Amino acid sequence: MEQGRPHGTAPGPGVALPAQATPSARGEHTHDESQHLRRTPQRYSVRGQVLDALRRALVSGELVPGEVYSGPALGERFGVSATPVREAMQQLALEGAVEVVPNRGFRVTSRTPRDLTELAEVRALLEVPALLRLARTVPAARWGELRPLAERAAVAAAGGDRAAYAELDRAFHRAVFELSGNRQLMLVVDDLHRRAQWAAPPAGCLLADAAEHLTLLDALAAQDLPAVEAVATRHCAGPA
Repeated sequence: MEQGRPHGTAPGPGVALPAQATPSARGEHTHDESQHLRRTPQRYSVRGQVLDALRRALVSGELVPGEVYSGPALGERFGVSATPVREAMQQLALEGAVEVVPNRGFRVTSRTPRDLTELAEVRALLEVPALLRLARTVPAARWGELRPLAERAAVAAAGGDRAAYAELDRAFHRAVFELSGNRQLMLVVDDLHRRAQWAAPPAGCLLADAAEHLTLLDALAAQDLPAVEAVATRHCAGPA
């Protein structure tokens, strides 16, 4: 059972926190867990709903790196018990998005430049050779089928919706690597991609990242291997 209520968590049901951090009477800061944390569509398990909402809040920056959030306080915001929140947070800990703080809750992980560089290197080692193989074997028409998904991601990026872009970005990459027929590759690439997304880049940086999806599709369809390698290597580094 978590003790106390660390800053960065809601003080109780029905209390609306400001959208931005504001000093409290004690000089501490409070953070709004966002409208996302109040919406839980009734489509699947409570744990799944909570996990999706937390992921959106992490990617959008609504859960602040370095801050500690308690299961009971977040549960109040969801209108659920602390149990599904803790279960979702344990999954996020496995993914490297948060870390457990004994007797307090979970701290949102801060990504260092070195972390992001290492993730980019590992992604490039896996993704670039796989994309070069796909460029040689997949018909151009199949790449054309992925353009609508890439265009939807571009719309989300243009609107500055980081959470929506993150979901569409990962959906695009899953669709690309699904063509490899290698399920293990898909799982590993998806996990690395999600870990890289926790950095929550500024919305303006997403435009160039989204445009690279279309550039990559053009290079793949043309079987332009040097262009595929160059674009894929740059894209693995993520938004600058």
